Amino acid sequence: MTDFVSVDYFSDPAVAQDPYDYLDYLRSQGPVFREPHHGVVAVTGYAEVMAAFKDVDSFSAVNAIGGPFPPLPFEPVGDDITGLIEAHRHQFPINEHLVVMDPPAHTRARSLLSKLLTPKRLKENEDFMWQLVDRQLDEFITDKHCEFLAEFARPFATLAITDLLGVPEEDRDEIRHALGAGQPEGGVGALDGEPVGLNPLQYLDDKFGAYLAERRSDPRDDVLTTMATATYPDGSTPELLEVVRPATFLFAAGQETVTKLLSSAVQVLGERPDLQQEVRENRKLVGPFIEESLRTQSPTKVDFRLARKTTTLGGVYIPAGTVVMLCLGAANRDPLKFEDPHEFRLDRTNVREHIAFGRGIHTCAGAPLARVEGVITVNRMLDRMRDITISEAKHGTAEGRHYSYEPTFLLRGLTDLHIEFAPV
Repeated sequence: MTDFVSVDYFSDPAVAQDPYDYLDYLRSQGPVFREPHHGVVAVTGYAEVMAAFKDVDSFSAVNAIGGPFPPLPFEPVGDDITGLIEAHRHQFPINEHLVVMDPPAHTRARSLLSKLLTPKRLKENEDFMWQLVDRQLDEFITDKHCEFLAEFARPFATLAITDLLGVPEEDRDEIRHALGAGQPEGGVGALDGEPVGLNPLQYLDDKFGAYLAERRSDPRDDVLTTMATATYPDGSTPELLEVVRPATFLFAAGQETVTKLLSSAVQVLGERPDLQQEVRENRKLVGPFIEESLRTQSPTKVDFRLARKTTTLGGVYIPAGTVVMLCLGAANRDPLKFEDPHEFRLDRTNVREHIAFGRGIHTCAGAPLARVEGVITVNRMLDRMRDITISEAKHGTAEGRHYSYEPTFLLRGLTDLHIEFAPV
């Protein structure tokens, strides 16, 4: 039996591969519990995670990505460290992006995204995706097998969001290859021999910065012009970079989230022929199937907050300056919220109450996009494939299955998924 007391969530490779037993152990210590290695307060209860998401007055998102890493660039003093956070905000990772902003900066930046993610634009993008999914399947369907992430999920997710953001048709293959979504020979991210490097956000900032600068000087009737000419609610015009960054973060985060969602959903199809048949025969179940995939394998395992004010959470005293780890993967399997939480069930009446996309002001802006991509993908795979199974040659037999997950404490996603099928 694993000695969970000695486990370091942030560095233990076994926990990175399968975190759920450890998260259950944390919950058994209480829904709000200070783990012993880094002094991080882990929140595993659904109600407590929800409360923290909504309490933006007490909890700052400034450390949402890194949590305890790197350590705080200041020494917390007093019961309200809001001033210290703002004075040192520039020293936190990706401080310029929406995900780590607090109001009022977050409110202003999010308003720019709302100008893009209109019902009309999302419907146009959905129409495009029905065509895109078939084009992507056509690339390998006659092979009767594929590595699903590389051959479908990554390129599909990338091309879907390039369309949403209005990337010119002639540049889409370049961006797909540059981000490793179906890369050319020469390695991940290779493009004419030149890698994007370790900062895809910078690559996207540069690309979108050039697009939007051109549209400001030469407006057209397109999505990029809509973005370039967006204004804040007070009517003021944002700096170019203030428009670029919400769009590029949506691009990068959306690609990651959708790839992980699609692969976990298809993994279930391959592992559970009973569920595959049930969903195949009743397509009204595709939506609940996607939601249950999100609940059971939340693409983001944990999110972080920094207590800006001394407060309590779940009855536990939280001093200002405490790093709080919101365990989405645990909250989505909280037995006080979800019956038989570790079971994949299509009849779960409250499945849409999962928090895989977060809640409150930081609810994932791309959630509607991700859900549509999941529904379209599963529908068309069931239309065009029979007997979708997991490759025993690559992942072992059903009795001894083995998968590899990304070795990160932040995200939950397969590194590869090999499937076999019979084309229809």
